[in-house]
Amino acid sequence: MLDRLVEILKNLCEKWQCEFLEANGEPDHCHLLFRYYPQMQLSKFIANVKSVSSRRLRSEFPEVVNSKYWRNVLWNESYAIDAVGTVKLEVLQRYVQEQSTELLDKVTEAHGVEF
Repeated sequence: MLDRLVEILKNLCEKWQCEFLEANGEPDHCHLLFRYYPQMQLSKFIANVKSVSSRRLRSEFPEVVNSKYWRNVLWNESYAIDAVGTVKLEVLQRYVQEQSTELLDKVTEAHGVEF
């Protein structure tokens, strides 16, 4: 499911004319690293990411979403956007790539479902 989410995020970045750099996640959150134009309305982009990805993942993985998420809600209303200027891109990409898989492995093992 995480691989499909990354595909969706790549497509949405392309649609919004921003550059997809990296994405990864855990059962309770995901990280999306992208480059965007200053005039982009980030709140609208994030709202679109959440609604499109939720709709697609719920239709493609109904058994996982129905069994794992409260009332089939994939995303809650919160998000964080951090703009960086002095951190090297490679550092950010490594951070996103190296998201802890320990929790993901526990959920997969306990429920027999791969994310």
